[in-house]
Amino acid sequence: MTRQGWAVPIWGLSWHWVGGGSQCWGSEPVGASPASSPALQVLPLPPAVMPTLDPGQLAIREMQEDEEQMILELLKDGFKDTENRLILYVLTRPLALLLLAVVSSGLRFLLNSFVAALLGPVLLCLLALKLLLRRSPDLGGLWAYYRSGRRGLWVAVYDGDDVCGCVALEPRLQGVPRTAELRRLAVSRWYRRSGVGRRLLAFLEAQARAQGYERVVLYTAVVAKAAVSLFESSGYRPTGGRSWLGYIILQEFSKEL
Repeated sequence: MTRQGWAVPIWGLSWHWVGGGSQCWGSEPVGASPASSPALQVLPLPPAVMPTLDPGQLAIREMQEDEEQMILELLKDGFKDTENRLILYVLTRPLALLLLAVVSSGLRFLLNSFVAALLGPVLLCLLALKLLLRRSPDLGGLWAYYRSGRRGLWVAVYDGDDVCGCVALEPRLQGVPRTAELRRLAVSRWYRRSGVGRRLLAFLEAQARAQGYERVVLYTAVVAKAAVSLFESSGYRPTGGRSWLGYIILQEFSKEL
């Protein structure tokens, strides 16, 4: 007679007890091996299950005023992931490491603390990069900013009331005429890699065409690999970028509509 099993996560592993033995997904527990414990089997981790969405339940509409704070939180959540990775990328470039070492060596002659001389330049650089990355006029008031001029901000809504993403459009006042800039493309954590970002991107391109734009440009962090892959697979091509110490940190992409 087969006994029903049950599962419980322990130390980040998934243990499944069946019959008189146990199975573990992930890795082998310390001090035990399949040879010494015949009832213990080590199985590979099951694949991650991505959310499956009904395309008919996903709608895109203009952001409402009472949704401003919700969208701001969604954007901040995305900032945390990208910002930390981008700062780590910047600080680990060879030239940045060299400059930090030179400044730290100079501070050793002024300060009595080795720790302060070592950490001071790093902390100041972190602060400067965070302030630079978050400096944007629209974050002070999304609703008012994107209601003015020819700007626009739209939200993706699933199943009628679950706001799961956003995207914004802003006219490009400099450079090639009839160019719109894609901004604030973000998807909430649970809905990522489920097609919401691609739907928002296609929607914005349709809005840009309807308004007479012939080209869309955007900037994304070089460390945002998923975003870069989305844009490249949608026909965008790198056309420049913004650099720091000679290293591109924000890649510019563009697409002819």
